[in-house]
Amino acid sequence: MKGSFNNIIQSDTPVLIDFYADWCGPCKAMAPILKQVKEEMGDKVKIIKIDIDKNQSIASQYQVRGVPTFLIFSQGKQVWRQSGVVQKTELVNSIKSYL
Repeated sequence: MKGSFNNIIQSDTPVLIDFYADWCGPCKAMAPILKQVKEEMGDKVKIIKIDIDKNQSIASQYQVRGVPTFLIFSQGKQVWRQSGVVQKTELVNSIKSYL
């Protein structure tokens, strides 16, 4: 996963990473919000969901202590981070600032 993760975040398109867990209630609440973000943004953003229980090395590399945690990468650099439930408008505006 790690090699492909590094390839994904090198994209010219902003990449929104959603660190989540299946047992996490707020993570489940984010699923429809992320779907709306993708519908609004289309190809202007890549949204990648990473299960912290299955990808512990990446979660620890980015010091994910709680879920959900969201990161935006632009051309391989982490440019934004937020933990907890994030509203659609905040996510869209954050992504747009890196287009």
